[in-house]
Amino acid sequence: MDRRTTIKKLLLGSSLSLLGGNVLALSTLGPVEFKLRRVVIDAGHGGKDPGTVGKSSREKDVVLSLALRVGNYIEENLPDVEVIYIRKTDVFIELKERSDIANRNRADLFVSIHCNATRTPSVYGTETFVMGTKNFSANFDIVKRENAVILLEDNYEENYEGFDPQSPESYMVFNLMQKAHFNNSLSLAQKIENDFSTRINRSSRGVKQAPFYVLWTTSMPSVLVETGFLTNSEDRKSLISVSGQDKIAYSLIKSVKRYNENIERTN
Repeated sequence: MDRRTTIKKLLLGSSLSLLGGNVLALSTLGPVEFKLRRVVIDAGHGGKDPGTVGKSSREKDVVLSLALRVGNYIEENLPDVEVIYIRKTDVFIELKERSDIANRNRADLFVSIHCNATRTPSVYGTETFVMGTKNFSANFDIVKRENAVILLEDNYEENYEGFDPQSPESYMVFNLMQKAHFNNSLSLAQKIENDFSTRINRSSRGVKQAPFYVLWTTSMPSVLVETGFLTNSEDRKSLISVSGQDKIAYSLIKSVKRYNENIERTN
């Protein structure tokens, strides 16, 4: 079996497993009611995976603090919504396990929080990703960086069956992913970037598509939020300060709250 066939088998099998084998049932049932009951907050990286390292700051620490703040705001402002944390301490969790946690808990929303990096220190701003391959080549550097954590996992060759996060060829069959939650994911992503810009005066780089593993393998609306560049001095000041983190967390909960209200109105 060649490399492409192996990867295609892995991705297609994962898509079917996300549906729980109920493909026929989904095709014969009426409209599915969307209601926000459980939100998964994923602090990216952790443990032996520091993520982006800036001057006097590490991504894994910044995003953990942000994730806990976002979770607290959700619990205060949306008391009927259960918050599930991927991690609450500095521990390493495999990419596959992150999406598995969300799927096992039948979450209604998955929000992965990260910090960005670039070789050009003058680049700054936020951007929010949804699952997709549009403009893939332009976003490949960040895709490689965020998916490269796979290489730190034990037995990753077996667990991911030949998927190489550094190889463009490994992403060629990502168009097999199911797109049932694309519109809702896009709706939330647009709200997040709009609120960053209008509520807390952050520079928004917009909503983008990329084949991040955690977005592809979660069976609910999912976004990955790059809250700023640790390689930029101004972004870094905001990301590591208490007031800056509070503003980011507050803006994120406002976006989630508006998303929830929109879903309820639609129903």
